[in-house]
Amino acid sequence: MAVTMTEAAQNHVRNYLANRGRGLGIRLGVKTTGCSGLSYVLEFVDELQEGDAVFESNDVKVVVDAKSLVYIDGTELDYTKEGLNEGFQFNNPNVSAECGCGESFHV
Repeated sequence: MAVTMTEAAQNHVRNYLANRGRGLGIRLGVKTTGCSGLSYVLEFVDELQEGDAVFESNDVKVVVDAKSLVYIDGTELDYTKEGLNEGFQFNNPNVSAECGCGESFHV
């Protein structure tokens, strides 16, 4: 089981944590919502919780709770910039369908 990050995502998280002045890494999870059932949740982690899985890409940690890991195992987290738009992209091999707006997915 693993969650990985591209170099662009690592750099973005690393820079944000440096500017924030604290934090262990980034938490990637899922919540029930949207047209297709699940959506991604990202937040910065200051302390680990029981049952968290920690994946490290270079010196950047991705923390995933046990319930979310079932849905996002094998996901690669990327950070892209296209014109004026920028943000995280989730390359999740477990997704079987996505809603038309791209806000939610189904496994």
